[in-house]
This record gives sequence, C-alpha cells and structure tokens, in this order.
Amino acid sequence: MFFLSEITPSAGDNAWVLISSALVLMMCIPGLFLFYGGLVRGRNVLSVAAQCLALTAMGILMWWAVGYSLVFGKSFSGSMLGHVFGGSEHFGFAGLGVTPSSYEGRIYSGAFAIFQAMFAAITPALIIGAVAERMKFAAVLLFSALWTLGVYYPVAHAVWGQTGDFAGLANEGASFKALDFAGGIVVHMTSGWSALLLCLLVGPRFRFGRIPMPPHSMVLCVLGTGLLWTGWYGFNAGSALAVDGIALQAFLTTTLAACSAMLVWGLVERFHRGKASVLGLCSGAIAGLATVTNAAGFVSGASALLIGVLAGAISYLACSYLKPKLGYDDALDTFGVHGVGGTIGALATAILVDSSVNSGGAALVEKGLLKGQLCAMAMCIVLSLVMTWILALIVKSTIGLRPTEEGESQGLDIFDHNEEGYSHQ
Repeated sequence: MFFLSEITPSAGDNAWVLISSALVLMMCIPGLFLFYGGLVRGRNVLSVAAQCLALTAMGILMWWAVGYSLVFGKSFSGSMLGHVFGGSEHFGFAGLGVTPSSYEGRIYSGAFAIFQAMFAAITPALIIGAVAERMKFAAVLLFSALWTLGVYYPVAHAVWGQTGDFAGLANEGASFKALDFAGGIVVHMTSGWSALLLCLLVGPRFRFGRIPMPPHSMVLCVLGTGLLWTGWYGFNAGSALAVDGIALQAFLTTTLAACSAMLVWGLVERFHRGKASVLGLCSGAIAGLATVTNAAGFVSGASALLIGVLAGAISYLACSYLKPKLGYDDALDTFGVHGVGGTIGALATAILVDSSVNSGGAALVEKGLLKGQLCAMAMCIVLSLVMTWILALIVKSTIGLRPTEEGESQGLDIFDHNEEGYSHQ
C-alpha cells in the first residue's frame, strides 16, 4: 500500500478494488477451507470449515468496529500510543464512504476500508493450519481475536499506516523505510511466525509420530489451491488500488513466482524422495504466492521468477527437512510456507526493487531501505512471538487450548460441532 496525491476517483479503479475484495474473501471461504480441509483427516474437515467461516466473520466485524481506525487512523499521532495504533476517529467506519481515499485518490475511502477488511480477516485464519486437529473452536476464536488486536493491527499500522514507524511510502516522517506491497510482512510473516510458536505451545497432535496422519482428500486440496491462486490476484494486483501498470506488473509477478515455485518444489522433491507429489505441487504454488506478496508491485518479472525459485527450494527444505529434524507439529506447514516464504520475500523486496517498475519504492533505496526492511522484519518477528506466547497462556489459563484426548481421537467435528463432514451410511 502506498500514498499518492489526491486525484479524482475513478469508477474503474473502484470497481477493481471491490472485485479484488471479493477475490480475497474467496481465498478464505472457500479457498483456504478447501486447501486446509483436504489436508486434515476426515473427522476434522468441518472443524476447519467452522474456523474459516467464523474467523472471516469475526475479522471483518472487528475491522469495521475498531480495526481500520487503529491501523489507518491518525488521531493518536504524537503520543506513545501512536507508535502502536493509528487513532480512534474512524471507529465503525466513521467518516468513510465516497470521499477520496488518502492512500489512492482514484478510489473511495470506503472501498479501501472494505478491501483492507479482507486482509484482516484471512490473516489469523492462516495460523490455524499449524494447530489443525487439536485446538478447540472456542480457543481458536478467542486467541485469534486477541492476536488480531495485539499483533495484526500494530504491525499493519507500523508498516502501512499513515503515521506508521516503518511506513516508508505512506509516511514521509517514518523512522525507518520499509516496503510491503501486499502483506509479506503484515500477513505472512505475522501469521507464519506466530503459527510456529503456537504449535509448540499447544503441543503435537495426539499420537503424532506414532500413527499415519495423511490428508483425507487431495482433491479438495487441489481445488483449494486453484481458488487461492485465483484469489491471490485480488490480494496482490488489487493492492495497486488502481487499474494501472503497477497492477499489471503485480499480476505478472504473482503468476511467474507461483509457477516457478511449484515446479522447483516438485523438482527438489523428485530428487529428494523419488517422486513429485500433488501435495508438493500445491504447496509449491502457495509458497511462491506467499513469498512474492511483499515484492509483487516492486520487482521485475525476472526477479519474480527468482523469488519463486527461492520459495520453492527453501520452503520445501523447511517443510521436509527442518520440521522433521526439530520435531515440531506444524500440521499443515503454515510456518514453512508462510513464515519462511514471507521472510524470504520481504528481504528480497529490499534487494530487488526496480525503479522501472515502481519509482516510489525504488526511491527508498537511497534512504536506507535494506536497513529499514530488516528492522521492520525484526519488529514483526519479535512482536509476533512475544504476543503469541502471552496470548496463548491467557487462553490456556481461561478456557483451555485443547480438547480431551478422547475428544481429539473422536475428531473435532463431533467434539466441537456435533456434526460429521461425510455420511457413513
């Protein structure tokens, strides 16, 4: 997201942003549900559906009530609180509507607020992949609500907010200059690093490592991959906030990174395990998409291809080598794909930013972009880990994190919802 001088709102640009909002919504419902839901065992598929549905609704309502203002408001500027949140002037979307957005004058402030609502909704939903099949529905909702307030809003304000300390393009007075085109730091690093610690705090699934826990439906996973990939164009190209050359470039770089990461993941898996799996191809595509998110509107096509190659190879190693070696149960590889991919992409952005693609981003190189990017990444990791640890302890000490062993063995579909995903008749 980046600041531009105010110009006349455009019907076409507003239409693109609203369509992009719907595409991002599709990523969570049904994209993320089908991707994650296919990877769990059959007795837990509805628990993933319920979590994706409820987190989407909760995230949008929280964004409307307080989130947009805490991230993009300005009334706290100049105070200590202003380093964490933006302001309170837009609670309940007050003052927003058909006035030009201060982030891109060609769209309305209401369209920008709605678009950003979808980012706030999907980010905590990414985390559930790490603790799938063993965290209670109520615990997921409580943790996610607290995490959104304590991690997502502060990081989004710092990196994107009009008074954010790292918002290099939105705030000329930012202490450090950092770039994040569509959420590599704000979405993928926050969720990925939080997911790693949360899965350690919750603990492994019951009988993890002693019995096989294969995906129950790779068909659902492939369908989810396709929907996520399609929706990602709203995520990345929509972040241009206009139908222009930057949107076109983000569309291209998103495609190239996903394609190269998918094939590289499959190739590395072929050499490592003898065969390229369908799960590997799907995971590679998502890794490429997550990794290029930070850089999508700042880099060339060739750089996007390189980012995809790095994503496919390094994320594969994180999921297939690092995770088994260290023994943590990141059930659906949230950290390996989103945490590792988001971190690679954020670093790559500062190194590969291209002035011919986006002069605004390239101009920050002379203002210490690499240093600012590293500082923003460090802030994100530290805040995500510290707050996840605190919030997980709060949830554990109040309502508890896990079901009983009997409930977990029975499946969360029955334990949490008294329903089953498939009929056994």
